[in-house]
Formats: sequence, C-alpha cells, structure tokens
Amino acid sequence: MIHKTALFGASLAALAFAAPAFANDDAAAQETGVELLLADSAEMPAPASTLPTMSFGSWGVDPALLATNVKPGDDFNAFVNRPWIDANPLPSDFSRLGAFTLLGEKSTADVKALMDDLLAKPAVSLSVDEARIVAAYNSYLDIDAIEAAGLAPARPHLARIFSATSLDDLAMLWADPGFASPVSGGVSVDAKQPDRNIASVGFGGLGLPDRDYYLDDSEKGRAIQAGYKTYLAFLLGEAGYEDPAGAAEAVYAFEDQIARTVAWDRTVRRNRDLTYNLLTAEELAAIGGKVPVTAMLTAIGIDQSPGFVVSLMPPTAEEIAALGLDEATLAKIGTGLPGMFALLEQTPVATLQAWMAKEFLSDHAAVLPKRFDDASFEFYGKTLRGTPEQRPRWKRAIGESESLLGELIGKAYVERYFPPENKVAMDELVANLRIALRESIAEIDWMSEETKVQARAKLDSFDPKIGYRPNLETYEGLAITAGDPIANRMAAAQWDQADNVAKLGQPIDRTEWFMLPQTVNAYYNSTKNEIVFPAAILQQPFFALSNDIAVNYGGIGGVIGHEMGHGFDDQGSKSDATGALRNWWTDEDRAAFDALGNRLVAQYNAFCPLDSGETCVNGRLTLGENIGDVGGLSMAYRAYKIATKGKDVPVIDGLTGDQRFFLAWAQVWRSTQREENYRNRLRTDSHSPEEYRVNGVVRNLDEWYEAFGVKPGDALYIPPEERVRIW
Repeated sequence: MIHKTALFGASLAALAFAAPAFANDDAAAQETGVELLLADSAEMPAPASTLPTMSFGSWGVDPALLATNVKPGDDFNAFVNRPWIDANPLPSDFSRLGAFTLLGEKSTADVKALMDDLLAKPAVSLSVDEARIVAAYNSYLDIDAIEAAGLAPARPHLARIFSATSLDDLAMLWADPGFASPVSGGVSVDAKQPDRNIASVGFGGLGLPDRDYYLDDSEKGRAIQAGYKTYLAFLLGEAGYEDPAGAAEAVYAFEDQIARTVAWDRTVRRNRDLTYNLLTAEELAAIGGKVPVTAMLTAIGIDQSPGFVVSLMPPTAEEIAALGLDEATLAKIGTGLPGMFALLEQTPVATLQAWMAKEFLSDHAAVLPKRFDDASFEFYGKTLRGTPEQRPRWKRAIGESESLLGELIGKAYVERYFPPENKVAMDELVANLRIALRESIAEIDWMSEETKVQARAKLDSFDPKIGYRPNLETYEGLAITAGDPIANRMAAAQWDQADNVAKLGQPIDRTEWFMLPQTVNAYYNSTKNEIVFPAAILQQPFFALSNDIAVNYGGIGGVIGHEMGHGFDDQGSKSDATGALRNWWTDEDRAAFDALGNRLVAQYNAFCPLDSGETCVNGRLTLGENIGDVGGLSMAYRAYKIATKGKDVPVIDGLTGDQRFFLAWAQVWRSTQREENYRNRLRTDSHSPEEYRVNGVVRNLDEWYEAFGVKPGDALYIPPEERVRIW
C-alpha cells in the first residue's frame, strides 16, 4: 500500500504568505539526533486487570451475563450485552470498547510477547529480519532520543517543501512517496478487466475526517472547526511561520474549498457505476491543465499503464440519464478530479506549501517531540473521539512495527498462535455456508433463472482465504535504521510505492492479502471475488474448537456469511464471477433487488440514537454492510441447520440451539463508545453502530422470532410482510 495521502477533495485558498526560512534559525541549527521514541516506565504494559474481560462460559456464551430483566423482543442487544456494558465503563484510553477491541488488544499483547522474546535475545544472535523488527520497535519507543532530536529529522523534508516554489516543483514532491499529495496514483486490479493491473488516480486534501465536517454550521461543528484551526496554527508555528494563525486560515480555506466544491458525499462515492472512469494518458493530461500530470505519472512510475482509472469524474448527461440520477443525488457530486486540478492552479504556491508542511508534521506527530504527539491527540483523540488519554506508547509501537514490517511479524504470530486445526474447522464452515447460499439462491422467488445461473457461477468462484497468505512478505530491500523513525517511515513509503507500481504489466497476484494475520477483521474483495479471514479473528467470541456448534455458526459463521454477502450486496453484486464490473442481472431482477435494498435503507434510517432522535443512522451509506449482516446471518443459520441435520441438538443451560446461535451473533457486537466517537462514526462509517448490527438484523429473521417467542407489541417486532430477507 502506498503511504502517500490519497484522500478525496480539492483546493482554493484566498490568502497567500511567505514560506519560512530555516537557514537563519540558530536553535534549529543546533538540534542534533534523530526522531525516534523510547518507552519510559510509565508507558510499559498496564496490568491485565486494567482491561475488562469477557466470560464465554463452558460452551461459548456465558448465560450469567444475560439481562433477565430485558425482553429479547424489546432490545435483543441489551438482553445479551447490557450487563457486561454496565459493569465495564470505558477505560480512559479508549473511544470505544467491546468484543472486537478486546480481541484486538489480545492480538497486540500476543505480538508484544513475540517482541519481548526478540528483545531478550543478544543483538548478535538476531537474524537480519529480527534485527529490523527490533530496530523499528525501539526507534518508535525511544522518546528521549526523539525529544533530543527535536525537529532536526523533519527539517530536510520541510526544506524540500519550502524550496518547491512553483506548481511544477510541488508536483514532483507529490509524486515522491513520503510526502502528502492532493493528487496521487497507484496500481490495482482493473475492476472491468480483472486479469490485468492498471493505474488509478485520485485526489485528497482534507484534514478533517469528511467533507461534512467543513459544511457543518451547528455549534458542535463550529467547535470542531475551531479546534482544527488551532491545531493547524500550532503545526505551522512549529514549521516557522511568522503568522501561523494566518497560515492556518489559508490552509483551512484551501481544504474548505475541497469540501464544498470538489469532494463527493460518501453515499454517492459508494456507487461503483459512477466511480469507474477509464482515461487515456492524453485525456488525463488534458484535464490536468497546468498541473504537470505526465511528469507526475512518470515520476511515480505508472506512465506506461494501459489506462488510468479515475474514481471521481462528474457524470456526463448520458450517464445521468442512464443511471436515473435525480437532483438530490447530483447535488452530492462535486467537480471531482478535473475540479481538483483547476483549483490547484488557482491556489497560491505558498498555501500549498503550508498545506504540505502541516501534513508532514501531523502525519509524523507520533515520532516528533512530545508536544506534537500531544497536540495531535488533543484534537484527533479528545475533540473528535472524546478519548481522555492517549493509548500507551508500547501499544502504538506494536502498531508502528506492524505498519513497517507487518507480515514478517505475522509469520512469527501464526507459528505461535494459529493452530492448523482452526483452518480445518473453518474450511468446513465455509463449505456449509456455500451450500446454504446455493440453496437460498434456488429458493428466491424474486430472481429469474437467467440471473440465478450467474449468481451460482459467482458463488462457485468464491476464493476463501483463511489464516494467512502462503508467501508472507519479506520486505526485501527495505532498510530499517535504528534510532530514526522518520527515516524508517520514508523508506517504507519508498518501498511500498516501488512494490505497488511493479505490478504493472505483471499477472494478477491472487496470493496477495490486504490484512495481516494478526489483524482482527475480515474482508471481501470484489475484483478477485475472495473472502479473507485472518488468523487473529478465529478466536473467542467468534470461534473456538471448544464452542457449541451453534455458537461457532452464530459467531464466525455469521462473519463468513457477511463477507460472502458482500459479493451480493448493492455494490459487490455489480461484479461477476470473474470479478469484472458488469451488469449480469436482468433489468427486472435488479429492480426487485434494489427495491428490497431500499426497504432496508428505510429501516436503518429510522434508527436515531442521538439528539433526541435527530441524529440517525445513514441507511444508504450503510446499505452494503447491512445487506452483508442480514444476508450473512441468514446464510449462517441455514448452514448451522445443514451442519446439525440428523443430529441431536441438546438444550444447554435452558437454551435451545437456535437461541444459542442468535446469542452468539449478538455477543460478537458487544460494544460501548463515547458520544464524540459515536457522532464521528455515524457521519463517516459505512457500518451501522453495533447495537443495530444486532437489533436491526435479527428483527428481519423469522427464526429469531420463533427462537425467543417475539410477539406483536414487542419493541423490535415488525410484521412478516415488512421483514427484509434478500439472501
């Protein structure tokens, strides 16, 4: 992955000012040392008792944690999760906490144990790869050395920014990995021709999480904007500006124009029919105007691409008509990449320099003196997410090491923590989920046989990947310098870009993963039609060999079904069995499918958790994930029945197998969070909040009603004809 910034947005700033000169800065000239971090005693691992734990009983769910005073039909999430949530207030260094985060903490602790083993070895006995891991980890931890170095490690890079005095000069820096870029390019699988790699070009520039933050004129919105400007002024003051507040206003104005004129609303950006625009090199250069696009492509190394995919281009009149885009949708579409290029021409070079300088300092705040790390956390941690305290340094050092050499660490992780029998069990689960989806497709009454043939072909071509990739990356050629974390980041950016662009002209690498083995997550990749489950997620509460079978199907089975469901959600369903982006549906079937999706949108739009019902879930933004949840749990339930067919399913602790299945799904989403983080996620996250990944899903499944005796009058009850069952 390229480390360069590639956010969506564009720019115009009304205020110009002179760049600072470091040559006469005597204090800066005296600074020596390198940027790196070191843990002091206060940053060492906290005792395990400081974090809550979860009990999974003897069969995968602890019935003692159920809220017996809550009716399952009124609030199933509360019935399963409320006692644990009430008993475990958020620790001060968390913006949210739950099953996912606690398992993530376990993964971090497991990696720390591996790191401790390396640190205990004499340096002379370390292998080359082990020495690189130790150097990366220790460089981040050595906060004394980072303080002593001050800004010295950053100054050569800032000097390059301030010596770029023309648009042409800046464009060459934008092509240089390690520097933030308002426009950037990389290589990925061609969505419409998935047997080849192709270059894509995007744009960025926003320092706030989303364009909506710039458009928000509420009291809370203005407070966040003010806090961000304060942060910008701090960074630019440290960069040497005589008028940092004025520079901050110019940078903010630049980003504000990105948000208001160029960027697209997130709900529209999800539409894959709008975000694949194939241009020739000449066409791309033509929309670039005075931005030296051809030179940038050459410097990045993608000039020989067979074409260039641009995600955000204003739709043509023909596209508007063909896609039936209404005025409300068009109002959410900015000027895209052409607008970005135009705005870059209009923006003073000094403003672009200031934007790059603040980006560099902000991106590397964690490996600069403590005042930078503190300022970054004050805004992004406290203001945006409401987190009172910074995450312990040693945990962040694990994350830093994984960002540089993650698959090297992952190799040791799977050797110690991933039992081979877990993969065998997962293979069986996946096989049963396949059977379940095939049966479901056969029974669907809204889909014609013509489309079902295509759907079955896509199902048959699913490529499941479990645990870890067979050829874990060795990062050959990536040099890690002991005691210089900024140099390590810059080297990693160079290595990542070279590794990425080397894919051009090469066969598709179907062994490549986009997650580490030690990552607690899973994903679906539409262009390769693959479902991927890293080793770290194959633990409680998702999976355990000792679990009751109903729990494994309700937990990891639901996750498998969710990822398979992404292949058939509102956007994943636009790719065929080969991964090609094309319409394989009849018009009638697609209309029926979209109508079901629209009903699900309406259901989730009605979930309004904040501001007395005024701040709601965005059902359109979260539609793909909601289809994945509803369809995935439905598949998992069917697969559970396949796995237990003809077998005696006992009642355990007074709970039937069906009840245990649904309890396991709800347990996975056990979570609590701070209000500020909740607000941020409602605005930016394509996933619904966890309580609705429970309540919003089960209320659509007839089997849940039967399992818990849910009746009319219960708060979650919806009539059978209003329940949405897609897959």
